[in-house]
Amino acid sequence: MPTIRARLLVVLVVLCGFPTVAGPPPATAATPTGSLWFDGSPLTVRGGRFTDGQGREIVLRGYNVSGETKLEENGGLPFASVADARKSATALRALGGGNAVRFLLSWAHAEPVRGQVDTAYLTAVTEQMRAFLDAGLRVHPDFHQDLYSRHLFHSSSWYTGDGAPEWAVAAGSYPKESCGVCLFWGQNITQNAAVQKAQYDFWHNAYGLQDAFLDTARATMSYLRQHLTTAEFAGIVGVDPYNEPYAGGYDSGQTSRTWERDLLWPFYEKFRARMDAAGWQDKPALVEPNLYWNANISTQKQEGGLLDAGTLGPRYVFNTHFYDQKAISGILMWGKAADGQYAADFATVRDRASATGSAPLVSEFGHPLSGTVSDKAPTVLKAVYQALDSRVPGARWWTNPAASGPVLSGTQWQWDLYNGRHHEPMNGNPGKVITSGDGWNDEDLSAVRLDDSGTVTLRQDARLLDRLYPSATAGTALAFTYEDRSRDGSAALTWNPVPGSLPNVAKLVGSGQYGLLVWRSGSGTAPTELHLPASFPTASTTVVSDLGAEYAPPAHTATTPVGVAPEPGGTGSRRLLLTDADAGVQHYALVTNGATAAPSAGLLNAAQAELAAWAAARL
Repeated sequence: MPTIRARLLVVLVVLCGFPTVAGPPPATAATPTGSLWFDGSPLTVRGGRFTDGQGREIVLRGYNVSGETKLEENGGLPFASVADARKSATALRALGGGNAVRFLLSWAHAEPVRGQVDTAYLTAVTEQMRAFLDAGLRVHPDFHQDLYSRHLFHSSSWYTGDGAPEWAVAAGSYPKESCGVCLFWGQNITQNAAVQKAQYDFWHNAYGLQDAFLDTARATMSYLRQHLTTAEFAGIVGVDPYNEPYAGGYDSGQTSRTWERDLLWPFYEKFRARMDAAGWQDKPALVEPNLYWNANISTQKQEGGLLDAGTLGPRYVFNTHFYDQKAISGILMWGKAADGQYAADFATVRDRASATGSAPLVSEFGHPLSGTVSDKAPTVLKAVYQALDSRVPGARWWTNPAASGPVLSGTQWQWDLYNGRHHEPMNGNPGKVITSGDGWNDEDLSAVRLDDSGTVTLRQDARLLDRLYPSATAGTALAFTYEDRSRDGSAALTWNPVPGSLPNVAKLVGSGQYGLLVWRSGSGTAPTELHLPASFPTASTTVVSDLGAEYAPPAHTATTPVGVAPEPGGTGSRRLLLTDADAGVQHYALVTNGATAAPSAGLLNAAQAELAAWAAARL
């Protein structure tokens, strides 16, 4: 979950568990509108990357859908209706530039009575999830939890939680919750005795709580497998078993590292077995380490990162979150984020995932959009996206592109249509109805809202959110950068200008946005894809590649090396398709919207020559 107030939260995703839910298999359905022959295959993990059925490296970018699941107003669902889910999916694709979502689930609503799975809830989940799959978005469900459960908190509490059902809390006879003097809701994780004890009990399977959760998780996954079509199920990436795990408390002699080894990892192995039994054997478990393993405040950081799990391989994905707690604190970082601010933090993620032999995923990141530290949001989010794109700061990227590392997949927290329009009686208190922000513990991180006409509207700069990125690389991505020119107020943020040593490239880009991908071709025949933001209209987009130089590139065909096509889903979003006819050969492609008129053939050729020489020298 967002860690805005969360000194680091321990969002356990406690979904629930019980028997398998039977049902007739659905009929096979068509793939999303606009799909081409190479679209729609299931993802696997190979060589530390997500790959599709054509062997292409896949990058997932999108949002968490959504914090609404943590509230009671819509019964633990992200949306009030399937119609709202479809509206959200269309906007997320067309305005937010996403190709994936992390879809939140609630244990409390999946198993409101111990041992009884609520099939009405699972039916609603499936229908809302289908809205995103139909829009061509890949989905990874997340069994979500914060502060264990809202049922730990009394009606007049300053805080609330989500996750475990009421019966799970009643089983523990926990002390009356109190955080003492807490300025941030996440402090409850380590200062609220009721939250700590409940977390501890879950990990030690007191009262059979963990077994119950695992049973319900299996039932939920079985239901989804049975009620999604084969084509729809192909769009499911995997599943996040448990959001932001934390011990609650350590036994005598136990450390954060040994807790991961002795309690967290065995839980993941049990969950993996439930996935296999539910028909998810070909999809990875997206496993998170100890919540505090990569905290950027030294007093919060704890040893972890699944250090003793060995090689995870293709059946697991190294899944983590990142929030700049220094920036959120309002005290520990007085200024704003700058170029390369999080290069080291995300290098740690890349390196740890590489050491596990699995793909990396950053399934949460974000920053408050209101309040005393909201002025930092434009620079914090730009720096996070920059670090997802490359491990090299913009100031050094052109001289050291080979150090870029893999482009990371990530889902921003969050995409909540109802931001500022909630009606949530906090902890069931009719005298304390929350309407503002995200409706939960004073958080306000949603990238969108509905305006008075019911239209989905961005709350952040579209240049920041709707980004150029390599959604599929036919081979191996060697280096990538994107200069979004996003704004901090009225100031344009340019952290990666084209260097003066490439004057024709700089002239072509001008003051526009640009992205540059370098890749080594593979043996497949499917093209490399880059998402084209709405700010890159086809008619004014320039592509300079060794495969061809085009202004206003043509529609994609089997014989066009550089072409544009719709993205699957019929939402109006587009992609650039780059088709090579070789294997093991280095290619490059610069994409920019900087030209205000058709550039001359001389300028295109000169820019092409500069990029070819640069790529040969630097990579």
